[in-house]
Amino acid sequence: MHVLLDLIARHKEGHANGVTSICSAHPIVIEASLRHAQRSGQAFVLFEATCNQVNQDGGYTGMTPADFVAFVHAIADRVGFDHARIALGGDHLGPNPWTALDADAAMDKAEVMVAAYVAAGFRKIHLDCSMVCSGDPEPLPEAEIVRRAVRLCRAAEAAHAQCGDEPPVYVIGTEVPVPGGATESIDGLAVTTPQAALATIEAHRQAFIAAGLEPAWQRVIASVVQPGVEFDHHNVVDYQPQKARALSEAITGVPGMVFEAHSTDYQTRDALGALVRDHFAILKVGPGLTFALREALWALDAIEQEWIEDAHRARLREVVLARMREQPGYWQRYYHSQGHALTVDLQYSLSDRIRYYWPDPAIEQARQRLFDNLRTNPPPIPLISQFLPHALHALRTGIATRDPLSLTMAHIRAALDDYHHACHDHDTD
Repeated sequence: MHVLLDLIARHKEGHANGVTSICSAHPIVIEASLRHAQRSGQAFVLFEATCNQVNQDGGYTGMTPADFVAFVHAIADRVGFDHARIALGGDHLGPNPWTALDADAAMDKAEVMVAAYVAAGFRKIHLDCSMVCSGDPEPLPEAEIVRRAVRLCRAAEAAHAQCGDEPPVYVIGTEVPVPGGATESIDGLAVTTPQAALATIEAHRQAFIAAGLEPAWQRVIASVVQPGVEFDHHNVVDYQPQKARALSEAITGVPGMVFEAHSTDYQTRDALGALVRDHFAILKVGPGLTFALREALWALDAIEQEWIEDAHRARLREVVLARMREQPGYWQRYYHSQGHALTVDLQYSLSDRIRYYWPDPAIEQARQRLFDNLRTNPPPIPLISQFLPHALHALRTGIATRDPLSLTMAHIRAALDDYHHACHDHDTD
């Protein structure tokens, strides 16, 4: 059975289990996730790519769906992780990268993208056609969102008929604010009403069946809703179970389905566990992991300042900030502060726009030089303790070494530990 169908079936039987959906294209995050899964004994690990990250035009990563699969598998080969234990998903698959086009042209592109994802081996497909294209009414009526989702599902099923293997499972619905965190301060956050959640599911069910897609409907495993979790640049809205109780109970009567929660980044361990218990059993995380990556790299930069002679330092932080100011395209629409406050946001915003800059050649060169410096002169325990206490614990227990890559991955794994605890440690087996 498809690992996700099996997981959802177990959850519906009363097991408080879930799955972490890791949405990142950074090689260190992916390697850390695979090594974390190895050590924790997870049956599988789920990676997702968004329509903006990866598509037939390359997305902002420059990768097509097939490229992304090869990229993940190459890291898995280096780690010694079985490809069969890797599940791949496509997130927010729809016309979003092409909303400047009219709806028909954008949907034509989206159909090609969804087919490419399925052909490449992605087997979790989030159908999201909620975005407004050129000439569309705003907001887009739900009936039209559903009609477009059906169109993409048909393309995915046709692609699967050509390539075979396990059939894809589907996720429907979307959430507000946009993926990646709120772009403005959070003044208030409305939990999806049970009525709205069930109406979305029923509208899709009827449309799938009317389109002859009933077999595909049996593989719809989740609907995306807003359980009351979000983050903006500086703040996190923590999950409050009492506010989502009615929504949580609403999904219990829907066969084969749970809720998928986006923007779970930065939630506490207890909050993540409560989300899974309350049937928000698919936990999306993206910026939270690259934020942890940045924390580790900044800590190593601080260690370098203390430990490496001035003339030899890589000065990664200085290089990154200079490149971000020279190439502001990834952040200037989102950060509106000025002066020192802007310098803080560029580095520390929870929305983590810095993640778009790691592939920059000058930044990657500085990152490699930093690692080389600390490999040639491994830092002592007191400096690791000062700047990377999570990694020090991993070092002292034999999980990590003093190698800067190992220390970085140990820090990322500390964030993944909370998700693992939420998704696995509450199972009743």
